[in-house]
Amino acid sequence: MKDHQNGTGLGKFEHPQITAKGEDRASVALTNPETLWFNTGTLCNIECVNCYIESSPKNDRLVYITAAEVADYLAQAKARSWGIREIAFTGGEPFMNPQIIEMARLSLEAGYEVLILTNAMRPMMRASMRKGLQELQAEFGDRLTLRISVDHHSAEFHDEERGAGTFKKTLEGMRWLRDAGIRMAVAGRTMWNEAEADARAGYAELYATNGFKIDAQNPGMTVLFPEMDASVDVPEITTACWGILGKSPQSVMCSSSRMVVKRKGAARPSVAACTLLPYAPEFDMGTTLEEAEGKVFLNHPHCAKFCVLGGASCSA
Repeated sequence: MKDHQNGTGLGKFEHPQITAKGEDRASVALTNPETLWFNTGTLCNIECVNCYIESSPKNDRLVYITAAEVADYLAQAKARSWGIREIAFTGGEPFMNPQIIEMARLSLEAGYEVLILTNAMRPMMRASMRKGLQELQAEFGDRLTLRISVDHHSAEFHDEERGAGTFKKTLEGMRWLRDAGIRMAVAGRTMWNEAEADARAGYAELYATNGFKIDAQNPGMTVLFPEMDASVDVPEITTACWGILGKSPQSVMCSSSRMVVKRKGAARPSVAACTLLPYAPEFDMGTTLEEAEGKVFLNHPHCAKFCVLGGASCSA
């Protein structure tokens, strides 16, 4: 252990580069950019019990990003020779943003795969959105994927998190996507003390019943996320942890992705190190992709619980 004067007396996650015990905090370099995320805005048609980004019908802390702004960052990615394969859109609910179809088209036309995270409810089911999705599918096929938030394979637990009747409405949206031939994946949660094998079996039964072409056993198609609660005590990740845990910095999400956000009142978008920390100023890396190429210090509980110890990633 090193004797860092600046680390003396600090609590957990207080110093960007030093832990409370005075050890060197782990950091992650952007070594293999694969996914560029865009937060389309934090407005959502529903309000979940535990939403990491606090999306709701009233939360506009992150405002709607525009197609022109997305085009600018796509151009930056080309200019910086980022070898990304995927452009991903999250929210809020991306289909609340009136330019989501145009943004997806720009990304597909640029040669990327596109992933859109959605609850598949009313915003997606508007006639203009359905028409746009059908046109994208007809032109680009399986390069477009919609990842649907299905917190649990049962209506009881899904509705417990998202509100009464939401499971039924989401399945209605998924059946429309099925019939339109649009590729789907699912994001679930692991908050009900259910063994992963049992959860995947439950999702497999749900898919089979509804004729959904989704692989319940493939972690890229049925993603089961650990819960994120910043109030839960988790260990800080030090440079020594990589060897202790048998993990590599390249296995952590911030080695391969960044997220563009537009904060309310800001003149232009900026780039966040992580999809999970859009409000944390210490994870804002500047307004350009060039600035966002710096390394990220794992100075937040989510870094430990979700990414390093939980082994999760938001990318497909």
